[in-house]
Amino acid sequence: MSPIARPEQAEDSMPIPSRPRMTFSKWSLGCALAAFAIIAHSQLANPRLPTVELEIGIHLIRAEVAADPGTRATGLMYRQALGRNEGMLFVSNERSKECFWMKNTRIPLSIAFLADDGRIINIAEMAPYDETSHCATEPVRFALEMEKGWFARRGISAGQRVRNPRLFPAPSAPTRP
Repeated sequence: MSPIARPEQAEDSMPIPSRPRMTFSKWSLGCALAAFAIIAHSQLANPRLPTVELEIGIHLIRAEVAADPGTRATGLMYRQALGRNEGMLFVSNERSKECFWMKNTRIPLSIAFLADDGRIINIAEMAPYDETSHCATEPVRFALEMEKGWFARRGISAGQRVRNPRLFPAPSAPTRP
């Protein structure tokens, strides 16, 4: 008959399997920390803004509103992606031939420049990190950025109207005498 070991003895006599050691090189640790810092910076440097709902034909858009100099200057910089039917509406105090570029912006975008009544003046396509200026063809106060190709895929072009009663009042009907 073999002796029965007490539990504490059994543990002592059992071989301990070797465990693989996890090692990080200074380079890989540095890369991981840098990636974390970039993500944290992008979320802190460019937080989400209040949104507004816009309509173009049958399409509903939820757009963040960049209405002060700081948010207009930052726009969608450092963002990783846009959600489905999400964009950014830029609102200026005065009409001007607004121009936009893609410095520090990784998301390819289309931009529609809008008249005060919401009518699309022109649409431009913008490539990531490109510092080429894309400008309205006439003075505007509004510009709407969406993922690249969003307008074209939906057949939306210059002359169509973006609707939101608070931002773009409906044209008044002519009065009869």
